[in-house]
Amino acid sequence: MLNRIFVALQTFGFGSQRSIPGLDGMRAVSILLVMGSHMAVTRNFPLTLQDNPIGNFGVLVFFVISGFLITSVLIKEMERNGTISLPQFYLRRALRLFPACYVLIGVVAALAHWHLVVLGPGDLTAALTYTMNFHPARAWTLGHLWTLAVEEQFYLLWPWALGALGPRQTIPWLVGLLAAAPLLRLASPYAGSALNFFVASDCLATGCLLALCRSTLASNRVYSRMLASRWFWLIPFTALFVYFIPSTRFLWLAGVPFMNLAIAATLDWSMRNTDGMVGRFLNWPAIRFLGVLSYSLYLWQQVFFNRDSDSPFCAFPLNLIATFLMALASYVLIECPFLRLRAHWRAGKDIQPPATAQGSLAS
Repeated sequence: MLNRIFVALQTFGFGSQRSIPGLDGMRAVSILLVMGSHMAVTRNFPLTLQDNPIGNFGVLVFFVISGFLITSVLIKEMERNGTISLPQFYLRRALRLFPACYVLIGVVAALAHWHLVVLGPGDLTAALTYTMNFHPARAWTLGHLWTLAVEEQFYLLWPWALGALGPRQTIPWLVGLLAAAPLLRLASPYAGSALNFFVASDCLATGCLLALCRSTLASNRVYSRMLASRWFWLIPFTALFVYFIPSTRFLWLAGVPFMNLAIAATLDWSMRNTDGMVGRFLNWPAIRFLGVLSYSLYLWQQVFFNRDSDSPFCAFPLNLIATFLMALASYVLIECPFLRLRAHWRAGKDIQPPATAQGSLAS
């Protein structure tokens, strides 16, 4: 019965889309990492887990998924139409992201007006313009929107580059970005916020590379043996462990690139291994719907997982319940109508919906 409810809720917004096995499950794992990291420092939580990095790891997973899905959609459009329509791409992104995000910003602005949450100077402007990554003095409640800012800035450039150069010719540029990003991260403390786009863009670029190279990787014997190994689980676990190494320079220079590649390999593994115990878990309707709900959960969790708030709604377990209720309301009342509008608009353009949904946190 519950499985039918979860499937119905997913279909209510996305119809027959989101059919790639494992991806919504991976997204669910990612949002649980983010929420667990933030919730663990709120009042009444039964464990003491101060300053744990698992939420940062969850963000990396979201970025890699996002790059893979967006690139997969764009490649299918190129195969189908011979080109990428930038206006249509940007309109699809706007219909998917803006309504729920701007409702959150509006609610937070009202709460700040009533002195129920704290916003800093420039927070609303940075949130509304998707430039939060260039606003280092951001307050907690809207500060997490820096991840959406990085994504949208990346996708202002990536569809244009992919369409202009073609899939094969963009691979060297992505590899160059992966090589340059660690050095830019090391330079970022001396450059203020000027490099705050580049220091996270290699995560998205890794997902793009996976989409471009996945069919080629499948014929690589070493890579195939790695995915088929019974010891493959060591790769994602080692990647998570890397975040606990107490060296920022090591993390920026070598740790993040390794984690990005490990996440991409794990993502590929999850799509190729759906019959085992892990595969069945990732494709369980409840877990898949949690992945569907991840964008709304991402938007609202920061409001209720505020360690500095005295509100009972920011104390465990009420904060967890409130987050899920607001996320579900956002999905049903805001996201789903615009998702159906997007599907109707695309049908009017005679564009067949791809088998995947767009975005990671934004899917």
